[in-house]
Amino acid sequence: MNWIQCLSKAIHYIETHLTDDINIDEISNQSYTSSSHFQLVFHLVMGMTVGEYIRNRRLSSAALDLLQPDSRIIDVAMRYQYDTQESFSKAFTRFHELPPSKVQRGNIKLFHPLSINITIQGGFDMSRKLIDDFLLLDLNEIERQKDEKQSAEAYQKLVNWAGQARGRNPGVFDALTEWVLDDSKWGDESIEENEWIFMQGVLARFKEQNAKLRALLKELEPSGVVNAAVFNALDEFDDELSGKTHDERLHETVSKVFADFSAMKDKNIRKIIAGNKTGPAGTDSVDIFGYINYLKNFDAGVQWALFMPEVVKNQQKGFTVESFEYKKLPTMRFIGRECIEHDPADMSWELDIMRTLDAMTEYKSDFDYDIFFQHHYGLGVDVGPWHGFWGRFMKADAPVPEGFVSFDFIPQRDINNFVVGPPYISQFALATFSGDMHAMHSNEGFDSDAMYDVTRNIILGEGVNIPYPDKYWTAEVFFDGCDKWSTGYLFSIEK
Repeated sequence: MNWIQCLSKAIHYIETHLTDDINIDEISNQSYTSSSHFQLVFHLVMGMTVGEYIRNRRLSSAALDLLQPDSRIIDVAMRYQYDTQESFSKAFTRFHELPPSKVQRGNIKLFHPLSINITIQGGFDMSRKLIDDFLLLDLNEIERQKDEKQSAEAYQKLVNWAGQARGRNPGVFDALTEWVLDDSKWGDESIEENEWIFMQGVLARFKEQNAKLRALLKELEPSGVVNAAVFNALDEFDDELSGKTHDERLHETVSKVFADFSAMKDKNIRKIIAGNKTGPAGTDSVDIFGYINYLKNFDAGVQWALFMPEVVKNQQKGFTVESFEYKKLPTMRFIGRECIEHDPADMSWELDIMRTLDAMTEYKSDFDYDIFFQHHYGLGVDVGPWHGFWGRFMKADAPVPEGFVSFDFIPQRDINNFVVGPPYISQFALATFSGDMHAMHSNEGFDSDAMYDVTRNIILGEGVNIPYPDKYWTAEVFFDGCDKWSTGYLFSIEK
């Protein structure tokens, strides 16, 4: 059975079972394909998911039923598999833009059964297929739970989706970057098709997803389950999707492409739009950070805002976050010495460093604690080696003792003078911890260690920017001195 026959038979099955409780497995069985493969083909050909098609057909047919004499809304709702009249009314109103009680001939939307009558020439290009690899949000099941006032369960499904999308979408964005950089895909004959793929298949579909997600989150918000940071993340993503890029260096190029997509025939334009692949975590070093890289990051921002609060909660095993705040200090200078290998039980070398700094009383800063400062000189962690330094933050004009090194910090970067590495930005998140010291310093199951991961993940969940890699730094804080356990963590941010 070819795919045209598969889809036609499946549509016929849906039409004859609109009032039955059917599922995707039953539908895909009619075409002798797996449910995942069937859904992919259906979406690719029909331009909508199976769930969207069924919902559109049911709501269209329900409107016709309501026009019949003596029809009752509750009866029609049950006939078309809605659990409550309330859930049916909400779905009906969204579809027809009027409530079921106001139905009249001429003011309803009719969505007719789909049929397939096409000519295929050469099959689908791989570039068109890749856009369906993005894991976009399917609201069908979530909508049903929301209507049943199961807000926590509905939100949890959003959290689960966000985690899965975070695992898949970065690779698809990298594939999109490859496609844009592939000269063979950008001849004159391909521009019209490529414009649809990029502007409609990618940008418009993400904007549609964001609109649906925002509407659902607004309805769930009164229940108290929604992380408010997700709304700002959606706003920032939508700005980028609309061509209002956050990077001033990209403004001219992005505006040019949005005004006339044929500009993409220029390879130099495409390089700026594509950027380079940044890998599954989005942290691989690149020569060009392009428009697609920003799309990838803002997509991640929405996902982080949804699932990171739960991650942070689950990571606190044996310890807790006592306090968390963002600080912006004036111009200052870190002074210290790079760490050396020695017996970790012998802290005399570190204590000597702190005694030297203790003597500089007139240069003490307002953040006068022993610090273990860590950075990569503004390079990505995949190319720049890690460096750790014992020392303290001092006043900006503090002299540097012989044998010591220093790194300057300023409250805000100079946007007219892009510099990788120092001077760093004196904005940071400060997290303090209590509990089992071994647990909070454990690196088992963490990217670095527990305090690092939890601090970073709170930042990501709140949608605050980490200036990675060019101004990225972290530090452990030893409130009781460097010969005791560290119970504080600093993580660079930029607001």
